[in-house]
Amino acid sequence: MASIGVWSCSVGPKEALTLETPAAIRITNIALGDVLADSSARTSLKLTYNALIKDDGEDDEPAEQPTLSTFICALTPGKIEQFSTTLVLEDKEEYVFEVVGPNTLYLTGNYIDDMPPDMPPFDDDSDMDSEDAFDLQDVSSDVEMDPNDLDDDARFEEIDEAVHGSAKKRGRESDAGEADKLSKKQKAESGKAVKPDAADASDKKEKKKDKKEKKKDKETPVKTDGEKAEKKPAAEREVAGGVKIKDTKVGTGPAAKKGNTVSMRYIGKLQSGKVFDSNTKGKPFTFHLGKGEVIKGWDEGIVGMHVGGERLLTIPAAMGYGKRGTDGIPGNSTLIFEVKLTDLK
Repeated sequence: MASIGVWSCSVGPKEALTLETPAAIRITNIALGDVLADSSARTSLKLTYNALIKDDGEDDEPAEQPTLSTFICALTPGKIEQFSTTLVLEDKEEYVFEVVGPNTLYLTGNYIDDMPPDMPPFDDDSDMDSEDAFDLQDVSSDVEMDPNDLDDDARFEEIDEAVHGSAKKRGRESDAGEADKLSKKQKAESGKAVKPDAADASDKKEKKKDKKEKKKDKETPVKTDGEKAEKKPAAEREVAGGVKIKDTKVGTGPAAKKGNTVSMRYIGKLQSGKVFDSNTKGKPFTFHLGKGEVIKGWDEGIVGMHVGGERLLTIPAAMGYGKRGTDGIPGNSTLIFEVKLTDLK
């Protein structure tokens, strides 16, 4: 959140200051003044505000906001004369500050721009400008399904075979060679002809051995040069800010860290299942992880993904577009993203 100007006010003893914020404000310091009415008494700052109500999008009429009160700090001359904080007051809201005690308190901070950058993943038009534009109607029935039930290859377009590698497949004998082999008279290792029964037994033994090898190959993860075997998907877990992550497919490439440049495919939905944005074809969406170029839920939720992996992110409103929302996303919306990490640098 960028600072856009200095803000300050003072609240006197037994005084109630009603503040209607014209813009979002971050309070950074609360202090006693240079003149004290009582040099030994403690003075506290009380805040009364409207509690945040989650909007589930089902009711047209907004729910009534309950009023809550809390104490921000308590200052005593000669002991604690100032208090540092990062308290953020939302814009267009009403807050009431009251001083409990004999001394005046001074609040200092700055106006802030609390909107996330107006950039992808939510305003990415790369899909819409190409001939193969991604039509949300084409995937509406798909994205409403459980990600675990979907086919990985149909889910996202493979765009970087160099990153993911290619599975080493077992070679097959040519049809001609097989026919030639069957046309020859079966012989034992000694070179003598064997009885038909012995030949049948040998053939059955070979088939049984080949069946075991195929089963073993199927159970063993295929490795490519320079890559590790694919890991087993983990259960859902929660990271910073209440963001929930679940790896539906663990990639075999390097893991993403803050500071990396990552390339992503994604489908963004509301809890109702409505798709509000996507990138599944054309040029992947690229950004610097952990640099504030996207919503906080992405900066936290992408960390640890391996190249080639797919993840389900459940992002609370505070880590997404907050109380105000944005185009196509109502305020206080929980966001759900199906993401795939295609490359990183």
